[in-house]
Amino acid sequence: MDEIVRKAMAKWPNVPHCYGWLLLDARGHWRMRTEAAQAAAEPGDKIAHTALLAFINRNYTHDAEGRWYFQNGPQRVYVNLESTPFVIHTDGENAFVLQTGEPLGAIDGAWFTDQGQLILQSADTVAKVDDRDLVNCLPMLRMDAAVVDDAQLLKWIEGASGQTLTLVRNTATIEVGRIKTEAVADHFHFVRLPQPDATTGGV
Repeated sequence: MDEIVRKAMAKWPNVPHCYGWLLLDARGHWRMRTEAAQAAAEPGDKIAHTALLAFINRNYTHDAEGRWYFQNGPQRVYVNLESTPFVIHTDGENAFVLQTGEPLGAIDGAWFTDQGQLILQSADTVAKVDDRDLVNCLPMLRMDAAVVDDAQLLKWIEGASGQTLTLVRNTATIEVGRIKTEAVADHFHFVRLPQPDATTGGV
């Protein structure tokens, strides 16, 4: 967290938190949601300002209830999550990079949702692979030591295959699980749409 943010938090400790104004979409874009966007239940406009994006990424964290927020000076700006708290992109070397610009650590778990989304976990970091980057992950998937083709993967996701699906990454082999899309937030203990409570207030 930026030092200037820490000082602002100490100077103004009781600033009301902000809800509904910031969204992380399923492709890892930060979006600002105006009152009009909120009223229309729209995702909002992508934030393109480089310095602002870097500031958000550096000061992105969560509270004890699993609500993710951006610490904007003394104020917490809670984030609506379209998918997971982090989104993974692949770079030219097929390395996994989070939307914050940080590399994903060693993979501890992997799941496919019923909608074909690949969820990866590294320690406390839970991230969905951007759907546009999923094709780069297919060569890492195996059944009976053989690379999986699209038809086999779809059959497995639908539950029509009893074979074991694994993800091979560097020297690690991780068994892939199945998970319902609607169960992801509860399973990984995060809140998709944070709401104010009686103790924090909000705007």
